[in-house]
Amino acid sequence: MTMHSGAVSPRSLLVLAIASALVTSVANADSTETLVVTGQESVGSDLLIDSEQMDRVQASDLEDVFALDPDVTVGGGIGVAQKVYVRGLEDTMLNVTVDGATQAGSLFHHQGKISIEPELLKQVEVHAGAGDATNGPGALGGAIKFVTKDPEDLLREGEQFGALVKAGYSSASDSNKVSTTVFGRMSDNWSAMASLAHDDSDNYEDGSGDEVAGSAAEQQLGYFKIKGQITDAQSLTLSHERVEDEGTRPQRPEWRVSSGNPAYPHESRRRSTVLKHTLAPAGNDLVSMENTIYSTRGEIYQDGAWGLYNGRVDSFGFDIRNTSKIGDHKLVYGVDYRRDEADLLSELYADTFADGDVAGLYIQDYFQLTDKLQLSFGSRYDRYEMSDGKADLSFSGFSPNLGFSYDINSELTLRGGYAEAMRGKEVAETFLLDSSYVYQDGLKEERAKNFELGFDFNRDRFSLSGTAYRSEIKDAIDYQRISGVRTFFNAGELENHGVTLRAGYEWDNLSAGISFAYQQAELNGRELNAVDSNGFGNSIGNTLMADLRYTVNNDLELGWFGRFVQGIDNLEAADGSVNKPGYGVHDVYARWLPTSDEDLSLTLTVKNLFDKQYIDHASTGDYTHLSGYDIVIGNPEPGRDVRLTMAWRM
Repeated sequence: MTMHSGAVSPRSLLVLAIASALVTSVANADSTETLVVTGQESVGSDLLIDSEQMDRVQASDLEDVFALDPDVTVGGGIGVAQKVYVRGLEDTMLNVTVDGATQAGSLFHHQGKISIEPELLKQVEVHAGAGDATNGPGALGGAIKFVTKDPEDLLREGEQFGALVKAGYSSASDSNKVSTTVFGRMSDNWSAMASLAHDDSDNYEDGSGDEVAGSAAEQQLGYFKIKGQITDAQSLTLSHERVEDEGTRPQRPEWRVSSGNPAYPHESRRRSTVLKHTLAPAGNDLVSMENTIYSTRGEIYQDGAWGLYNGRVDSFGFDIRNTSKIGDHKLVYGVDYRRDEADLLSELYADTFADGDVAGLYIQDYFQLTDKLQLSFGSRYDRYEMSDGKADLSFSGFSPNLGFSYDINSELTLRGGYAEAMRGKEVAETFLLDSSYVYQDGLKEERAKNFELGFDFNRDRFSLSGTAYRSEIKDAIDYQRISGVRTFFNAGELENHGVTLRAGYEWDNLSAGISFAYQQAELNGRELNAVDSNGFGNSIGNTLMADLRYTVNNDLELGWFGRFVQGIDNLEAADGSVNKPGYGVHDVYARWLPTSDEDLSLTLTVKNLFDKQYIDHASTGDYTHLSGYDIVIGNPEPGRDVRLTMAWRM
C-alpha cells in the first residue's frame, strides 16, 4: 500500500501528533476524551468510554459510540451494516459482551454482528489485543464490554421515583427519536428501571446531497432492569433487552443499492436476558463472587432474491467468578460456558442447523511485587465442540499471559505484556448454513500471540501515553471455494501491528485532546480489505484525532471533534488494486442547561460540519473498476447532520 502523493507522510503525522500535544500541552485523565487509558491490572491496552462522551455526540449508533477512539473504527453507513474494527481486526475476531452476555454467532457477513442502543449505555470497555484471561474465550483480537445503566445510576440521593424523557431530531435522515425511562426504589433494598425508545428515519443524504437508498429505518428498544440487595452481602440483578431494526435494505447491506444489489424488506432483532448475582461478605478478602447467567437471540429476516430468509442464533451461557485478595496478590478465577445454536429457515433451501459449545477455566493474578512494580499473569483453558450434521469437531488449549506495570517515578509508568488466545471452530454464520461446504482435513484451531509495550506520563494538567503492539494469529480459519466446493480451511497467518499515541491538557475552562493511530493488518503478507478478508479485518489509513472542550459557565459547554484519515493508494485486491481516499471530518456541539441544573438540557450537535463526501475506511471501498466487482462499493457516510436533543428529568 502507498499513501496518496501530496498527502502527509506517516512520519510527519507522527511528529504532528506529538508536537501538537506538546504545544497545546494536552490532558490528564479527567480531560477531553473521556477515554481513560489504564496501565494497571491488564496485559493489553484498555480504554473506557463513558456516558458523558456519548451524550456530547448524541450517539445514535456504534460509529458515534467510538467517535473519539482511533484504535476503533466503525464502517457501513447504514446502521445494520456497521462493523466494528479494533486495530484493523473485525469484531468477529473479538469477544463482545453486553452486561456479561456474549454476543456470539454471525447472521450475515454483509452486515454487522453488534446491535446496541447507546441510550442505555453506562460505559464501554475496549480491551485491544489478546490480553487477560478474564476477557473470555476466543478473544483473538481483544474484547469489547458494553455495560448498561442501573437504576441507582439514575436515582438521586433520597429520591424514590424519577423519569427521563428525551426527544431528538437528526437532519441528515429527517430522524425523530423519542425515549422514555422511568426508575424508582420499590423498597430500601430494591430498585428498578424501564426504558422504551423509538427512532423513525428516512434515507439519509450524503455529503453530495444525494439520498442513500436503503438507509431508512424504524428502530425500537424495550429494556427492563431490577436490582436489589438480598442480604447485606448479596445482590441480584435481572435485565431484559430487545432491540429491533426494520427497513428496506440492500440485499447486501454493506454495499450500495444497485441493479445487482437491489433493496428488499429486512428486519434484524436482538434480545438478551441477563441474571447477575454477587456475594461479597464484609471483612472477607477471600470471597467476592460475581456470577452471571444469560440467554441471547439474534435474528435476521430478509424477503428478497433468496426467498424468505430467516437466520437465527441462540446462545446460553454462564460465568462463575471469584476474586480473592491474598497478601499482595489479587486473584480472579472462575469457570465459563456458552452454547450456541444456529438455525436457518429458508424458502429455497432445507432447514439447516449448527450447534457449538465452549467451556473454559481461567485464573488471573495481579501481584504488587514492590511499591513500583505490579505483575499480572494468568491463563485460561478452553474446549470447543461443534456439530452441524456434516462434521463433529473439537479443539482445546491454553491461553497464557504475562504483563507488567512499573512506576519509574510519580509521573512516568512503563507497561507491557505478552498474551496468547486460542479459538476453535465455532458455528458458521447462518447465511452459510444453506451452502454445500466441507472442512479441511486436520483443521486446526486459531492461535493469537500479542506483544505490547507502552508508557503513561502525567504531570499536573498534562498527560501523554503511547502503545506499540504486534499481534500474530496463526492458522486463521477462512472459507473459500476450493475445486468448486466451499471449504473451511486454515488460511495462514493474520498479523497486525501499530502504534497509538494519546495526549491531553486541561487549562481552566478549556481542555484539549489529541491522538494518533497507525495500524497495519495483513493476511500472509497481503494487507486486508473488506472484500477478500472474509471477516478478518480491513485496512485503515493513519488516523489523527483531536478535540476541544470549553466550559463557558456552569450552564453552557461548547466542543469540537476532528477526525483526519490519510488516504491509501494501491491496496491489493483479488483482481487488482483499490484506492481509499483520505478525509477530514469536523463535528461541533453545544450543551445548555436552561434551568441551571440537570433537570433540563438541550444539546445541539453538528456532525460533518463541512458536508464532506467520503466513504469511511472501515467500510467497503470502491471496487467497481475491477472485472466482476461492478456492484461492490460501500455506502457513503451522511453529510452535514444537525442533531438537536432535549432531555427532561422529572
